[in-house]
Amino acid sequence: MRHNKKFNHLSRKSAHRQAMLANMTISLIMHKRIYTTLAKAKALRIYAEPIINRAKKADFNSMRVVFRDLQNKEAIKELFQVVGPKIMDRPGGYTRIIKTGTRLGDAAKTCFIELVDFNETMLAAKAEAPKKAATRRSRRSGKKAEAAPAAEAPVAEQPAAE
Repeated sequence: MRHNKKFNHLSRKSAHRQAMLANMTISLIMHKRIYTTLAKAKALRIYAEPIINRAKKADFNSMRVVFRDLQNKEAIKELFQVVGPKIMDRPGGYTRIIKTGTRLGDAAKTCFIELVDFNETMLAAKAEAPKKAATRRSRRSGKKAEAAPAAEAPVAEQPAAE
């Protein structure tokens, strides 16, 4: 029975799946963005987010715990020296999945998965966009606001005819 086993097995044995997710996490940390299928990206997000969260606390024990999972010194160095300081104030949600359509050969849904704080084009667009003032909208404000100035408009007095 498979009661309460909700993660995607990705048609692989456990050791193969763990190795694949570790390799994909290393690639994500090193390149900041990878192209893969949607199912793998969703499984990678579940695997990689706790590992990336460890980079906030840059102590020796956190490095050992991450190294246990990834087994790559260059990725650990990149994670704790480059990625960690950038995500320090973010409470979670370190990855973003952008769907790109279907693959031609097997019609698999494909996507990009990237680290949120490292997409230069989105960061530049966010910096350039002016912030709008927060407005409060309600049903009543529109009709009464338009009708009130028309009623209060001063009427020019005409001289009375004698």
